[in-house]
Amino acid sequence: MKNHGLSRRGFLKASMLAGVAVYVAPFGSRAFAALFEEKLLTPVKWDAANGTPKFRIDGIAKVTGSKIFARDVRASDMPHWPQQQAHALILRATQADRLYEGFDLTLLGDDLKPDRIVTAEDLARDGVAFPAFYGDDMLLPAGKTPAYLGHAVAILIYHDFARFRFAKNLLKFRDDVIRYGAVTGPLERDPWGTFRFVRVGGKTPYDDDAYSSLKDAPIFPSMMRKHLPVWPDANAHGKVDEQGMAYAAQIADELDHPSADWLVFDREYNTQSIDTAALEPDNANGWYDAATQSLHLVVPTQSPLEVAESVAEMAAKSHYPVRQLFLHPCYTVGYGSKDHFNVPYYGLVAALYGDGRPVRFANDRYEQFQTSLKRHAFKMHYRIAVDRKTGLLQSFKGDFEANGGGRCNFSPSVAMVGATAAQSIYYFPKNDFATVAIASRAIDAGSARGYGTLQSMAATEMAIDEIAAQLGVDPIDFRLKNALRSGMKNTQGAIPAGAIRVDDVLERAKAHPLWTQRAKRKAEYEVANPGKRYGVGFACVQKDFGTGSEASLAKVEIDENGAITLHHTGAEIGTGMSTSQAVAVAKWLGKPAADIRVAVTDWPDLPMVTSGDPYIMSQADQDKFSVNPRWTPNIASPSSATNSAFYFTHSTREAARAVFRYGLWPAAMSIWSQGIGGGQAAPLVVRIEDARWVDGKLTAAGLEPLPLEQLAKQAHAMGLATGAVVHVFNRWQWAEAEFDVGGAVERLPIDGLSLRYGTAGTGENGTPATANAGENGTPAAAPDAAASKSAPVAMAPTTLPLTANGYRVLDRKRVFIPPMSRNNAAVTYYSAVGTLVELAVHEATGKVELLTHHSIMECGNQISPQLVSGQLQGGVAMGIGHALHEYLPLYEDGPGNGTWNFNRYHVPRASDVAVWTQTGEVLPVLSETDPPKGIAEVVMIPVVGAVVNGVAHAIGHRFTDLPVTPQKILEVLA
Repeated sequence: MKNHGLSRRGFLKASMLAGVAVYVAPFGSRAFAALFEEKLLTPVKWDAANGTPKFRIDGIAKVTGSKIFARDVRASDMPHWPQQQAHALILRATQADRLYEGFDLTLLGDDLKPDRIVTAEDLARDGVAFPAFYGDDMLLPAGKTPAYLGHAVAILIYHDFARFRFAKNLLKFRDDVIRYGAVTGPLERDPWGTFRFVRVGGKTPYDDDAYSSLKDAPIFPSMMRKHLPVWPDANAHGKVDEQGMAYAAQIADELDHPSADWLVFDREYNTQSIDTAALEPDNANGWYDAATQSLHLVVPTQSPLEVAESVAEMAAKSHYPVRQLFLHPCYTVGYGSKDHFNVPYYGLVAALYGDGRPVRFANDRYEQFQTSLKRHAFKMHYRIAVDRKTGLLQSFKGDFEANGGGRCNFSPSVAMVGATAAQSIYYFPKNDFATVAIASRAIDAGSARGYGTLQSMAATEMAIDEIAAQLGVDPIDFRLKNALRSGMKNTQGAIPAGAIRVDDVLERAKAHPLWTQRAKRKAEYEVANPGKRYGVGFACVQKDFGTGSEASLAKVEIDENGAITLHHTGAEIGTGMSTSQAVAVAKWLGKPAADIRVAVTDWPDLPMVTSGDPYIMSQADQDKFSVNPRWTPNIASPSSATNSAFYFTHSTREAARAVFRYGLWPAAMSIWSQGIGGGQAAPLVVRIEDARWVDGKLTAAGLEPLPLEQLAKQAHAMGLATGAVVHVFNRWQWAEAEFDVGGAVERLPIDGLSLRYGTAGTGENGTPATANAGENGTPAAAPDAAASKSAPVAMAPTTLPLTANGYRVLDRKRVFIPPMSRNNAAVTYYSAVGTLVELAVHEATGKVELLTHHSIMECGNQISPQLVSGQLQGGVAMGIGHALHEYLPLYEDGPGNGTWNFNRYHVPRASDVAVWTQTGEVLPVLSETDPPKGIAEVVMIPVVGAVVNGVAHAIGHRFTDLPVTPQKILEVLA
């Protein structure tokens, strides 16, 4: 077992993290594919005529049950692992208001006793603890009150499956296994985070703000008192935060003493805790090989780099010697539940105590409900002022409380994003949003799909509909009058990127028959269907995408036969990211990548470095660090925040663009310029911006179309760029840098660049070779003036060393990283979606029946329309579930007690969704240059408000607490 076959299996050179050599073999890489000795992914079937894939690359594997999910991997599937699979289960406390005093396994008897029991005492003795992000007490010590329901207290390890399965069945639902002591009450702690965003605009929406978060600063509490925030004193002439509080006081006073023309709307809204119900429950499979001091882990994760770094950190601090970490991140389905979740670290612990055996830890559905990251429950208090005469919104004061549960996770960020999203699609001259993420004994809540925006924007859409009703105006007309338009500022004082097209969405919705004929249809339907009440609801939102610290690496290579390979840091979590990124290269290379490797964390061909926190470091520190030409604020982002379409595609396309610009284009010009007098190109004006791929062939300005295979062969022969690695960083705008490429300094929207040159670019041992060698060693035609004017020829720079894979890192000359103050903007990128819902309410049962729903999306140029359609269908179903069905009690009667499963938790089924009548449309793009936008989260949100507004249209009652259950409806109808 000592020989892991690293060279034979083609593992990349290890990175060093916390003194541990880390080898990452992501699914889809040659290394990981070799482990299984079978090809599970299907290359993209490309329709060159319309530029779309015929199906996703992982589709067949998923449908046929191939082992691409971590949950399906056993020790016997892993070459070089011991073949005997051990299994682990975790004991958890189901009370969080009294002392934990240990456990009693007497009911198991001698036959079913675990082969190994791991407790907090073992972890303390061996120096094993959570990474800092995950807090304290990985296993709860006796004598302490659990921080939350379901707090882990011990890990039981079995060397065989049969005894494990019998023991697990006996322990399930038993309240007498965990021993408790004195009642202490739940732990009381300060909030996980709290923020305030105040803005007072200028005379018009386009004038400078009097005060805003971007212009001045967000406001933070000066202290905590009795676990509640104490805000700075209001002082119009004081410090910046005191000035902000003075403006907040003015807003409150105006709402308390409004003008006679003002309508002041005041409501409280509540949204529930829900389970993400991800297809793959949390799991990990690990093996610690003491002989070679190696740790092997197979995990599903949205954030492979975070897992690699944290596992290495955790292992390095333990008393178990770990010299090498082999991490295998697989395809998974997350919806945020596998972004910075703690299961990989429990898998690590199980492996360390496995007595040399691989140990598998995998939640069943009861355990998944008991432990997986939840969507935050929100309480919201809205006060909105509108001028009755003009119908214009005046001010918005919002108080938001997100229940973060027992561990912090991303709760501060979720609370912040929920508040900053509350404006939805509207312009408010003034706003004051105070938000807090509380600590409680509930299960941890994390970055579940929607990330706080579903909670706040659904409430805003309910509020806007009710305000329109009180004013006696058409709800869509009211929305149009108050829509945020291009160049206006959001509630943090930032101008959103590009054109804001919510008015286009609203105009289409207003003209849709579901809306124009709603009164007529209601009358006809209710006559034809006695006992049912008909309603039509509408909501429109625009959601941000991204985090303010988005980063990724991408490598695009093309071989001499024109086959394209793509490596990317992003992980596949069920969104189709692997397919869309393969397709994204076609913009520059004419066809998709044939071989794609995702979740790659080791990048020896562009070794970027980072330090500090990209969200809170000072501007001075950023300026100091960025002197290093390889430094960046963040190396790579998880697959989250709807970041693949816009952010991941940027790195993919910039790498492909580099291969095109510095390789294929000069190769094409050399072919077009062959012959007497400059060939066929000489009589024409040929510019790189006129280049077009048509049916897989490159042409420009009427020149002969050239197939990719011919261009690739020429680029390799001439020693031009045939591979590129780029790093990108975005803090609500792209970092840019200047690079010397082929003797010309160019400013590019990337902050790291490395190029590989064709076979003629370097000779043996990296020495320069003839740059223009053609077939059989004969000189190839050098690019003429036309080519050099169109793009740098970019021959291999002989002064730069080669990496092991033949790349040369082009250290940037200057860098322009967005300033730290950009994060005060909170968001700048938005996608808009409006949804119409037609429904019927059954008077006898209170059940809501969805008759049809239609969504209008604004998402830029679609990379794959089929994937967008899939996102819409799945998102609408999730939104319907949130509006009508899904609900988890927060505390003792909730899933933390270990008794919840889908028999008690209603996820939407086909009968709950208008499967056969649902429709959707995408706004036509402004031009072919529009970037793709993140759409995966926003499609879920407007249907929530639309359903609730539709119920109000049907029965005349407006609900403010979600979900709207049959019981609640029957109480109103009684």
